Amino acid sequence: MSMKKLMTAVLDQGKTTDILLADDLKDLANHLGGYGRSVMWVYDTNTAKLFKQLPPAHVVLESGESSKHFGSLERILSTSLDEGLARDGRIIGFGGGVVCDLSAFAASVYMRGCRLTLVPTTLLAMVDAAVGGKTAVDFRGMKNMVGSFYPAGEVLICIDTLRTLSDKEFLNGLAEVIKHALLSQDEELYKFLLVKKNEILSRESKTLANLVELSLDVKKWYIEQDPTEIKGIRQMLNLGHTFAHALESSSHFGSWSHGAAVAWGTCRALEAGVVLQVTDKAYAGGATKLFKSYGYDIEHRIGRGDWIEFRDHLLKDKKKVDGKVLFVLLQGQGKGVLRALEMPLIQHLVIAKPIF
Repeated sequence: MSMKKLMTAVLDQGKTTDILLADDLKDLANHLGGYGRSVMWVYDTNTAKLFKQLPPAHVVLESGESSKHFGSLERILSTSLDEGLARDGRIIGFGGGVVCDLSAFAASVYMRGCRLTLVPTTLLAMVDAAVGGKTAVDFRGMKNMVGSFYPAGEVLICIDTLRTLSDKEFLNGLAEVIKHALLSQDEELYKFLLVKKNEILSRESKTLANLVELSLDVKKWYIEQDPTEIKGIRQMLNLGHTFAHALESSSHFGSWSHGAAVAWGTCRALEAGVVLQVTDKAYAGGATKLFKSYGYDIEHRIGRGDWIEFRDHLLKDKKKVDGKVLFVLLQGQGKGVLRALEMPLIQHLVIAKPIF
């Protein structure tokens, strides 16, 4: 039984990522068993528990954002070297976004690049982190500050792993799916989220497989147009993220998960669009309602005392051009535009009452 190929993403310089769907964990294990011996595995403390016995060459990282630093990268590289991993060897990242980003970064620099397979086990990693070739570590308290572009040769998806997630972790990924629905060139994913809400929240396998595929279609469209983010197209995938990263950083990656912050940040971007008459009010209201219906706290406000720290994190954002921070705003379904926002407006959006 071989895994089903969902799609192939063609990235920078013709590099390709095959995205494959496993029927179940056994199907996945069979595929992974075919790689032979020159393999180095990276797990986190959650995914390591899925196996009775771990292969000899492996690293287990503490799960969560706190592992996303140079120390973890060094552990992967040291273990690879100790295990005699050759240049034609393969690093397999088996876990959530942090494991995927770190494994990919390690593969991109180990002997100037070895093979890479990612097995994303969270919804966030399946629809976002594992596909598109971005790799990174956090540096000096700043999220994803150091990294490279290095697409995985294969991304293996097994919907069964989503059953093991907490509700918080599941919603963490669903926020990126809703974001993709707004950025899609058609309304198929948006309608799917409206109509299939109960099946999605009760994690019905077939529904989730459809959801992941529809969400990946959107991501694939953007990354293929602009693999290394230089044309202003792929940046649209950062919808809500500039607000979100500042919220995450100023909460010191504690109280806010990435997805919850993206839901909140996307609603702030929709509000900004309405204020600047870029976004239709009815469209923004509908999208905000969709986030609300899935249970996100989108009405959160920054305390006045926290504004300075929030602003400082915003100003360090990677998406700066000529010293101005750019935000993705929506002109309508699938039509993003990059705009610099004035600080007083940003302050108003994150401190004052919501418009909707």
